[in-house]
Amino acid sequence: MVLNEESEVRSFMVFKESNEEFVRRLKTNSVNGLTQQEAKNRLDLHGYNEFEGQKKETLFQKSLHHITEITSIILMIAAAISGYVAITQGTGWPKVIVILSIVIINVVVAVYQESKSEAALEALKRLNTNTTTVIRDGKKSRVNANELVPGDIVEFNTGDIITADCQLLRTNSLQIDESSLTGESEPILKNEKFCSQNNSPIGDRFDWVFSGTLVTNGRGKAVVTNTAMNTEMGKIAKLLNETEKLKTPLQNKLAQLSKRLSFIALLAAIAIFLIGKFIHNHSTLDMLLIGISLGVAAVPETLPIIVTMILSRGVFNMVKKNTIIRKIPAIETIGNTSVICSDKTGTLTQNQMEIQQIWIESGEPTLSTEEFSEEELKTVVLLTVCSNATIEVDEEENEKVIGDPTELAIIRLLHKKGLTRVDAEHEFPRVEELPFNSKRKLMTTLHFVENGYLAVTKGAFDKIPVIWKNEEQRLKAQEIHDKFASRALRVIAIATKKITAYPEVVNEQTLESNLGFLGLIGMIDPPRTESKDAVNQANEAGIKVVMITGDHKETAKAIAKEIGILKDEESELVVTGKELTEMSDDALKESIKKISVYARVSPQDKIRIVQAWQSKGEVVAMTGDGVNDAPALKAADAGVAMGITGTEVSKNASDMIITDDNFATIVSAIKEGRTSFDNIRKTIYFLLSVNFAQIFIMLAGVTLGWGAPLTAVQILMVNVIADGIPGFFLSFEKSERGVMKRLPLRKDSGVFDNGLGFKIFQRSLNFVIIVLLAFFLGANAPENGSKELGVSMAFMVMSLSSALNIFNIRSKDSIFVTGLLENRKLFLGTLTSVFLTVLIMLIPILRQTFEVIPLNRFQWFIVIILGISPILINEIQKFIASRYKFE
Repeated sequence: MVLNEESEVRSFMVFKESNEEFVRRLKTNSVNGLTQQEAKNRLDLHGYNEFEGQKKETLFQKSLHHITEITSIILMIAAAISGYVAITQGTGWPKVIVILSIVIINVVVAVYQESKSEAALEALKRLNTNTTTVIRDGKKSRVNANELVPGDIVEFNTGDIITADCQLLRTNSLQIDESSLTGESEPILKNEKFCSQNNSPIGDRFDWVFSGTLVTNGRGKAVVTNTAMNTEMGKIAKLLNETEKLKTPLQNKLAQLSKRLSFIALLAAIAIFLIGKFIHNHSTLDMLLIGISLGVAAVPETLPIIVTMILSRGVFNMVKKNTIIRKIPAIETIGNTSVICSDKTGTLTQNQMEIQQIWIESGEPTLSTEEFSEEELKTVVLLTVCSNATIEVDEEENEKVIGDPTELAIIRLLHKKGLTRVDAEHEFPRVEELPFNSKRKLMTTLHFVENGYLAVTKGAFDKIPVIWKNEEQRLKAQEIHDKFASRALRVIAIATKKITAYPEVVNEQTLESNLGFLGLIGMIDPPRTESKDAVNQANEAGIKVVMITGDHKETAKAIAKEIGILKDEESELVVTGKELTEMSDDALKESIKKISVYARVSPQDKIRIVQAWQSKGEVVAMTGDGVNDAPALKAADAGVAMGITGTEVSKNASDMIITDDNFATIVSAIKEGRTSFDNIRKTIYFLLSVNFAQIFIMLAGVTLGWGAPLTAVQILMVNVIADGIPGFFLSFEKSERGVMKRLPLRKDSGVFDNGLGFKIFQRSLNFVIIVLLAFFLGANAPENGSKELGVSMAFMVMSLSSALNIFNIRSKDSIFVTGLLENRKLFLGTLTSVFLTVLIMLIPILRQTFEVIPLNRFQWFIVIILGISPILINEIQKFIASRYKFE
């Protein structure tokens, strides 16, 4: 707010001498703040206003962490036993070298990917930085909180987070939540006139505000004294610098899956050992080596790395679509969202309020484009001085706005009528203020006028405490109000009261009572052009869209109809906050699915709405931007904060931030979340089909008395090269056709739901049959049949078929529909995998390392036919499914 000289002087006359000394000692100016150059110099001197980073793991610690994982331990045990065999049997060291190389590759890739993910999250944190209103060179601006320096003059309003320790210079009903520092749940009333001692407890320093605390009410102005680690919060941070790693629920499930696979492999290894030793009389050493191979077969070495890549890529894809993910599990959750509870203003609408009409009680409504009477112009002036918004235009005619959209609409109308805020404040200098809050739904200011003071109150028509001249006046006002509201206009009422003497106590009772009614203004925040399409897309995806607004019922209903949220008034309900309050929790749960619009509700009502939907097993995304929205954002499965209008409190309570405040962006994020979850399921399908197949191939081979159809080194080659390379590029898969035309998964759904477990079994059985068939044909070939030939053919079929299987997995559509080159990286990765597999058969030293022998043309023909057979079988299944819609 720009104050005129007289009110500025009056405000600063109340400063204690200690405050003035404080400002002088910091070599700053309480009115104009620091100069930009001085701020830069101090930033160079003191550093950024950031806490010291948590102690990160060293490269050695990260490597050790991955080496001690169960997958690496199994591989190292296999290498140790192979080394023992190499020493005692003289079989050579290639197998040991290959196994240890795989361990090293896994660790290197995992550490690299982990470091890359950490860097990505750090970059996202920088995107999600707090901002603060600061005065420099006499001008207000919003700067990143990490650029604050001692001596900066800052201002804060309801909903802001304090970002540095500050000495207060001026307050207006300022209340601070200091629970993060003191544990005291009740907000503390602050007053710059209080004089606390330096050694006073934090809770008793009423003339200070501290970094990390929240403004729950009022406004304040202060001078920054300490930043970064020198703040009270920074002192605590020094004691709490411990690294915390969060794993997503899916990652925890996959970790459990790896352990269960290892347990299954252990049981199978014991069974194989007993069958081979006591039924087929194989040597103990042979059975031990087969057991090692089985242990290796059970381990999906690349699965954790690929899942991490998919989640990280999902995060950055969302950044490109104006979404900042604050907590990685939100990617999984948002993809399964079944209900979106969205604010109307700024999310479904443009957040660019425009005043359409004005009405003063002595006349008829006037369009804002028409010429105003003197009384109408005075009403706009009074509305302006009862506002805190500012609009500044730079030399390039770019608008810089600070304030509430409703108040900005008032300022814009004033400008259109040829006046400025400075003109208005000169006519009506402000001396006091009762800030707006969601409970009163009013704002009141007190101004100097001739022969006394004038209280100006603006706010909701049904909340403003006026004394009507007569019933006719009240009915006329109600009629105009309803007329405005029926056209989806937001209606603001204005009333005044003349006071002869300055009130002894400035509060709601003295200023907001017995007011004289002046008139109404009707403004509209038009729906975003993309909102209607986004709502339709959400509906097609099985997602229920619910509008929540503090606006009048008629306004909410009109907007909801226009964008498609409210389609059938007979079957869908519009509920007001009053009606909601009268509902019991059981009644709300009973009616929750019928309610499409909530009007005139408070932020506290949002929690009940979230919990009612959750009681029905739904996954709820809730949007919010205010301080009081924070509990609802935390209660929701996916809390969605607004990046433009959102308070720092709401952003910190959220799981994700929509940087453009656009509803369509939420729907886009859901699509990206579904894509990420689909790609993870594809990865599990792709890798575990092979892992399970390998276990049963080994078990079947020994049970039939054939010995091991595959060796440990060959299985590693399949898992890390044939499967691993193509699998890495599943993270680049785009959304499948119809991804937003299917119902969302339920909250309790697992990764194997929707038939994935059966598909894995089916694909594994396919691999088992073709690999055992290849082994049998090689071992019983007419001319040169041998176990070595059988193992060689089985290995080639396993490698080629598992690598090419990626084309079956990547889409439910035929490869003739999706095309091989849509994901070029995956296609090239698969070609690389096939090339390396073939190279093993062509180079003698590699043949010796992987224990294979050359194949003749006919044997290559058999390998190729069996290798591509899974694709042919799957294409037939897809054709039948699409033809008869079985899938």
